[in-house]
Amino acid sequence: MNPLAGQLNDSLKADSPFIYDMLSTLGKELYFPKEGILSQSAEASSQAKKYNATIGIATENGKPMHLKVIQDSLSAFQPKDLYPYAPPAGKPELRKAWREKMIKDNPSMADKTFGNPIATNALTHGLSIVADLFAEAGDVVIYPDKNWENYELTFGVRRGAEIVNYPLFTSDMKFNSDGLREALLAQKDKGKAIVVLNFPNNPTGYTPNVEDGHRIVAAINEAAVAGINVVVVTDDAYFGLFFEDSMHESLFGELAGLHPRILPIKVDGATKEEYVWGFRVGFITYGADSNTALNVLEQKTLGIIRSTISSGAHPSQTFVLNALQSPEFDAQKAEKFQIMKGRANKVKDLLDSGKYGDVWEYYPFNSGYFMCLKLNDVSAEAVRQHLLNEYEVGTIALGEHDLRVAFSCIEEAYLEDLYDLIHRAVLEVKQG
Repeated sequence: MNPLAGQLNDSLKADSPFIYDMLSTLGKELYFPKEGILSQSAEASSQAKKYNATIGIATENGKPMHLKVIQDSLSAFQPKDLYPYAPPAGKPELRKAWREKMIKDNPSMADKTFGNPIATNALTHGLSIVADLFAEAGDVVIYPDKNWENYELTFGVRRGAEIVNYPLFTSDMKFNSDGLREALLAQKDKGKAIVVLNFPNNPTGYTPNVEDGHRIVAAINEAAVAGINVVVVTDDAYFGLFFEDSMHESLFGELAGLHPRILPIKVDGATKEEYVWGFRVGFITYGADSNTALNVLEQKTLGIIRSTISSGAHPSQTFVLNALQSPEFDAQKAEKFQIMKGRANKVKDLLDSGKYGDVWEYYPFNSGYFMCLKLNDVSAEAVRQHLLNEYEVGTIALGEHDLRVAFSCIEEAYLEDLYDLIHRAVLEVKQG
């Protein structure tokens, strides 16, 4: 093991032994190089006033070298904010701005101790960092039966962890906090569990209410009191798109500082929140009462970033920072929120109108980009294929009877036609 990794481990073990025990073998071996190209380049940046021949970029006339055909498209920005490498942890100004935004959006975080957000290549990268640091064969990762399929690849296939699912909904269509609690307490012999909380949920578009949120936190705390080290990942990809009476904050705020055996990790980003999917700008934030623990986790995270993508895209980070600092940001975001809320409400009005009879039910949805139909006595895959082949309509089949519909990408005026076609396809498939 590298001595730097050993030093980080010793610091974490002495300061926060439960968090140390949560690390995977890979997590314990990770470190961020203190000596090498990056550290020497950083030293040169402050001291090499005459010539700085350290970093692998080209310069011209005192600025980063660039092609005019590219800069002409980006003329609103200075070359220094586009072409050089961004720091592995992300643009410092962006990290600061995102932290301020998180606290503004989540007042429960204001008096909590948590690390500075670290920029990732969107949320999937953040989740893979969590998997590398904390998951391996023999570990259990817990999330509901209605989930984003990439969790299986990220935690199960890549890291060999065991996936444990519980039903997302109770019989009365509330969040199944008892199912989460039972899945957690079943890991008492292992002494460790990784929990993924994704609200608004993909694929259902569901966010629990405040009372259910408290029950989720209580279940996790009960597991910690029982001696289980719990890594809790709040996958907040669709954060802020809360259209009805539900939690309007991430559970990260309630979980931070709750118990020394609980390590909350917030994975979020501009990707969905700010409608910049292709920019690939996300963040990972650790919650712990100890600055020593936060520093160790940041160093290990930077070790992963350095050894995989080196650093995130600088232009994308600049664009997001520019948006966050704009006086027009809040108003423009509010405008888009109303459009998304209007689409969600339109879908609910259609489904509650009675015009589609009893060919389907729908899972509760109150947030996010999606909703999910539960088709009665017909294959979701057969309906999906029929919609595609006969009506050129795309949907996602999940399991035997669930059909996911992304209302986020359909104009409100066309939603009735969309659901009419889905209804027609269901009837035609039923009739054979």
